[in-house]
Amino acid sequence: MKQEINPQDTSRARAFELWMSSPMPMVTVTKTFDVTRLIRFSRRNCLKFNMSICWCIGKAASRMEEFYLLPEQGKLYRFDKLAVNVIVSNKEGGINSCDIPYYDDLERFSTDYLALTQKASEKCQSFFVEDAMVIGTSAMTATELDCIVNQYTDEFSNPFVSWGKYHKGWLRTTLPISFQFHHVQMDGGHAAQFLDRLQNTIRAM
Repeated sequence: MKQEINPQDTSRARAFELWMSSPMPMVTVTKTFDVTRLIRFSRRNCLKFNMSICWCIGKAASRMEEFYLLPEQGKLYRFDKLAVNVIVSNKEGGINSCDIPYYDDLERFSTDYLALTQKASEKCQSFFVEDAMVIGTSAMTATELDCIVNQYTDEFSNPFVSWGKYHKGWLRTTLPISFQFHHVQMDGGHAAQFLDRLQNTIRAM
């Protein structure tokens, strides 16, 4: 459920005053992740690697209250659940957007991921979840990338996670992941905490 809240009643009151009207309120940070265990886990269980990353992102974010807040058009909203957005290549050579509701149950999330992305690809149609806080993602897996900085538009202030192709090293496989967030939603310390939680989630697979 999406509910408008008074910023003054939250821990983000000062941040709202400072950054809500800023012409560039987005911050991007990048961290290189060890994804060796996640790749092995995905292969062993016949799971798509990008789906596994999306689930790990949802799991890490679900433990942080900042991810349930959305600054939008001069107001602050709170949600009670999360979704992860993915960009899908469709059969006509274009792309569509697809929101996957987040569940702690990996199998349920994977089932929805496969069904919804296939539907978006075949129908060349985007699918959105209106009553959940959506974490955007983009996987540009055609090449290895060091960092991705997304464009900023006041039409989209959701957190955004992006990555390229993972790098196979001698002893481990690594993947730089970029994380963009609105400064009203969280501070740099929260972003660092999220990235650490994401790495711990990946390592625990």
